[in-house]
Amino acid sequence: MTYSGRVPGHVAIIMDGNGRWAESQGLPRLEGHRRGAKSVREVTRACRRLGVRALTLYAFSEQNWFRPSSEVDALMTLLGQYIRGERREILDNDIRLSAIGRVRKLPDAVRRPLESLMAESENNQGMDLCLALSYGGREEIVDAVRSLVTAARLGKVQEGQVDESLIAEHLWTSHLPAVDLIIRTSGELRLSNFLLWHAAYAELYFTDTLWPNFGETQLIEAFREFSRRNRRFGRVGETVPPPDAEVL
Repeated sequence: MTYSGRVPGHVAIIMDGNGRWAESQGLPRLEGHRRGAKSVREVTRACRRLGVRALTLYAFSEQNWFRPSSEVDALMTLLGQYIRGERREILDNDIRLSAIGRVRKLPDAVRRPLESLMAESENNQGMDLCLALSYGGREEIVDAVRSLVTAARLGKVQEGQVDESLIAEHLWTSHLPAVDLIIRTSGELRLSNFLLWHAAYAELYFTDTLWPNFGETQLIEAFREFSRRNRRFGRVGETVPPPDAEVL
């Protein structure tokens, strides 16, 4: 499918609706997550082809640990299978894999192949693929504040030095460009603790489409809507970028 409009530099997606898709098909919830993994592959390929610089996927939240242990275990198994199964795809397409969140909480069967693939792909430059795992937006800000407090105690940071740029440097996402577009599937109209700092001037796009039914066609429709937005960043007149980001 062709698309010639404006492409957001950094796309972030809340992949919602796997369970509801499975229920609508009369299938166990786990089948919805398996089908959702196919959408991950299709959307990642489409973003790479269209020239997106960074794609962040909300794969597992910090709050998801409170789901039934059987479901958490199954999700971790699927996540490990995804990481191992996509290794060749990621390396062959010059994609750099990274992760944000409290990754240390992941089981070894997930964390070890994840860290290995991150190391293997760290010099790739085609596109950044970032997985938000055991992630929470409030938790990210809390950890950034803790890091700054520690730096201040060591005399490395003075009060007058603390500004938005310095805080951004201590966020888990410091290696990524500013977020341009946040997509949420399944009809829910909230961010659910996802990229709270970064959403300040990101464009928000909500669709009723359940994640297993979201693919390249739906992604391009979101990009078309993004192209119609006038991004003023609180100003008036012509569209201008914020101080720390480029508008593509």
